[in-house]
Amino acid sequence: MMLIVQRIVIRWTKQGRGADEAAKRREVPTAFSLPPPPDAQLTCHNILADQWTGYEPAGVLDGLGLPAQLNGLRFEQAGPDMRVVRAPVWAAYPTNRHHGQVFLLPPGSRARYQANFRFSGSSTEWYYEQWTINIAFAPFSHDLFLDERFDFTKDERVSLYGGPR
Repeated sequence: MMLIVQRIVIRWTKQGRGADEAAKRREVPTAFSLPPPPDAQLTCHNILADQWTGYEPAGVLDGLGLPAQLNGLRFEQAGPDMRVVRAPVWAAYPTNRHHGQVFLLPPGSRARYQANFRFSGSSTEWYYEQWTINIAFAPFSHDLFLDERFDFTKDERVSLYGGPR
């Protein structure tokens, strides 16, 4: 079994909050074909679709050992299973997502975690991110996530602009 994580981040600024930009963000796929994996316990396929590039997805592939912490999630072996735990994210909003187990994946299973955030800092304007994280504790396949079938899902997206989602 391999642990395969595909993390799709869509990033935009307050200038990108209108309906036209939202329509462009909705066109970004929630799963991509996987490149050949590195020789590692965890394969991480990071994809960024940024407002400044017209939401054109750009990917980077990394191989990591376990346990591993990626931005927002921690992955660790739990007997024959893989535990996925929420890790701190230093976002301005929402601030109420506490540490805790998100999934306990048995061998052969797949999961999807979705969340969004508003970030700020002393040297940057507000910006927003929406995450779709596809996770498999399964044998590698280039099209592993393309059928969009998951054994477990967790959607923690909220309204980032103050209204109902």
